Amino acid sequence: MDKHQQQLSLAKSSRQSCNEWIFRDVPSDITIEVNGGTIALHKFPLVSRSGRIRKLVEEHRDSDISRVELMNLPGGAESFELAAKFCYGINFEITPLNVAQLCCVSDYLEMTEEFSKDNLHLHAEQYLESIVYKNLEMCVEVLQQCENLLPHANELNIVSRCIDAIASKACAEQIALSFSRLEYSSSGRLHTIRQAKCEGDWWIEDLSVIRIDLYQRVITAMKCRGVRPESIGASLVNYAQKVLTKKVDLVSTGHQKLVVETIISLLPVERLAVPISFLFELLRNAVMLDCTIACRLDLERRIGSQLDIATLDDLLIPSFRHGCETLFDVDTVYRILVNFSQQDDGEYDMDDVSIFESDSPHSPSQSALLKVSKLVDDYLAEIALDVNLKLSKFIAIAEALPAHARTIHDGLYRAIDIYLKTHKGIQDADKKRLCKLIDFQKVSQEAGAHAALNERLPLQSVVQVLYFEQLRLRNALCCSHTDGNHKQVHHQSWQISSGALSAAMSPRDNYAFLRRENRELKLELTRLRMRLNDLEKEHVCMKRDMAKSHSHKFMSSFSKKIAKLRFFRHSSSRGSSSPSRQSYRADSKAIERTCASIE
Repeated sequence: MDKHQQQLSLAKSSRQSCNEWIFRDVPSDITIEVNGGTIALHKFPLVSRSGRIRKLVEEHRDSDISRVELMNLPGGAESFELAAKFCYGINFEITPLNVAQLCCVSDYLEMTEEFSKDNLHLHAEQYLESIVYKNLEMCVEVLQQCENLLPHANELNIVSRCIDAIASKACAEQIALSFSRLEYSSSGRLHTIRQAKCEGDWWIEDLSVIRIDLYQRVITAMKCRGVRPESIGASLVNYAQKVLTKKVDLVSTGHQKLVVETIISLLPVERLAVPISFLFELLRNAVMLDCTIACRLDLERRIGSQLDIATLDDLLIPSFRHGCETLFDVDTVYRILVNFSQQDDGEYDMDDVSIFESDSPHSPSQSALLKVSKLVDDYLAEIALDVNLKLSKFIAIAEALPAHARTIHDGLYRAIDIYLKTHKGIQDADKKRLCKLIDFQKVSQEAGAHAALNERLPLQSVVQVLYFEQLRLRNALCCSHTDGNHKQVHHQSWQISSGALSAAMSPRDNYAFLRRENRELKLELTRLRMRLNDLEKEHVCMKRDMAKSHSHKFMSSFSKKIAKLRFFRHSSSRGSSSPSRQSYRADSKAIERTCASIE
């Protein structure tokens, strides 16, 4: 049934009900037409109360008007019936469900004190002021009734007064609750009892029934009044869940899009005011409903500021765009990571000292980096299974975090291995690009052992793995043959070789030491390149042998040949049980440059 049919139905029912209380023994002398329906009444009761009908009758006194059409009467036939009852002196109850209608229709019919004392408009206003505006639930009911009375309800300030009353009541209740939670401690000082989440916010459920445009005005007024951000966030979550879980059709899609965009604009600026899972749910709906770019960018920025508390399921945003071949929306996740990294950089720029404090494991920003790096590696492992995922997007996600974010590269190695396993036709050059992301010096012993036998990795990566594994073994042997003092010296030397500033050395001494060490490393690097050339020649020979013999034991023969090569210039010194301090320092520094030199 459309709106016109509903109005006709209401007019018919109003006409039937009017026949029950109008004067039956006096014939009617005027017919009122409202929204297509007609009601036969009497001039005198109407003229005595309604200034509008009185003016219409006086204008047509000569023609003896018998029919009046009331165009655009607020509330329709139902509202006019209540006004007509008042004109006839028939009692009825004013309630929150009809007071807004009475205010609007009495204003339309000019049923004010100017034309008759103790008129309908005065009764309705008194009910609003003395009863409705003092009760939050009644204000919500009246506000809900105003949805069908716009713009008249706005012009009479019924909507704005209800909104102000709701915001004031909610704020006052929170203030009263805060005072009730104050108590004196044993030392005589005031302290606050811990409050349960959203305690006292019973109005959240009531607000979920009003229309989105009015709800937006209510939340805006609450923010101005100082209602807690957590309460506003809880209300937004509840309202979104009520609307967005409904069945979607062509009509409701536009409404849901409006709801999502409005809720995003109402989100509190305070961090953690709403759960991050809710932000991701809003983002999914914003992408699916094709909301404005500004809304999506705002959500991505908010998510990026608290990405360290997100989960893998949050990041797995399906790809809703038409023509997109990938399973997940990788571009959106990339922008979120960029927001997180920029926010992280901004924190470091706040103070010069924070640059050094960021290396501390107890620093909050460093802790967030570690959590996000683990999350990103898990995400990479998940999207690596998508055969349509382009290499450039995979690399972009992996490089979105700063270099110091990952302390262990096991997760990144696992994700790259999955990508190589899924994309079997990848070129050797692309394999090298992928493996350049891994710092094999930061993989665990288990991951290194797996990588050393991984046929999917390029030769250069296998060489790096074996190099660092042998260096790790060598360091272990060094530690087993030195006392506690030597261990401390070795640890300090290792920190300097890794690029970290030593607290025991001044910057000038450290710079001079690094210059001397650099000269030694250039010699070592030259030797390493010569050995690499020999290894590549051996590799060409082995490939030729494999082509002839069709052997399937390439890795075993390769490992045997690798063992015969002498990687370290001090390995020939059989008389020494451990490498010298100078050679150890040079080898440590060579590790850092191996990835760049083996190309």
